[in-house]
Amino acid sequence: MSRCRVPSLVVVVGLITCGRPPGAGAGAAPGAGDRSRAPGDTGARTAAAPCRPGETAVVVDTTEHRLTLCEGGQAGESFPVALGSGGVDKRRTGDSKTPLGVYPLGAPRASQDYHLFVPVAYPTAAQARLGYTGSAIGVHGPPRRFAGVLAVLVPVPLPDWTAGCIAVRTDEEIERIAAWLRSRSAPHIRLVAFHSDLDR
Repeated sequence: MSRCRVPSLVVVVGLITCGRPPGAGAGAAPGAGDRSRAPGDTGARTAAAPCRPGETAVVVDTTEHRLTLCEGGQAGESFPVALGSGGVDKRRTGDSKTPLGVYPLGAPRASQDYHLFVPVAYPTAAQARLGYTGSAIGVHGPPRRFAGVLAVLVPVPLPDWTAGCIAVRTDEEIERIAAWLRSRSAPHIRLVAFHSDLDR
């Protein structure tokens, strides 16, 4: 079971009302720009070019809060995501940070809390030898008690509310990601912090 924290209704309503701008508050990535969207825009779109040549993977640009499905080096669908409330570069259990790096992905599975959950194999063996701790990191849908509310009321960019996971805003989005993963072999996820990392 994922340990990603579910926000209280009070917090969600407060974020809807206040409309915190991108980059405000703890955990915001440096250099994050205005990711606001036009009315009626669902947030899902074809990304510019976050994929490495020949790469087939899920790529998360944590600066832009964007998850992109890359196949053969070509960017496919892209979705806005919420990350850990503590920021990025996870090192310890309970730091509420989203890890950076390349990790194998497990098979998508049903989740009582988030509709679908795709396990991220954090920490790697190398990270564990360095003392990195933590578990139950994954890509998942919205929390059950707010399913539907996030898509309608919470603006893009999504507020970072998880305990380190990568969360999309609707059940349909996580279903599309899961379907894409099920049709590909040996999928992995690459989580990067800044645009410059995309080419490394």
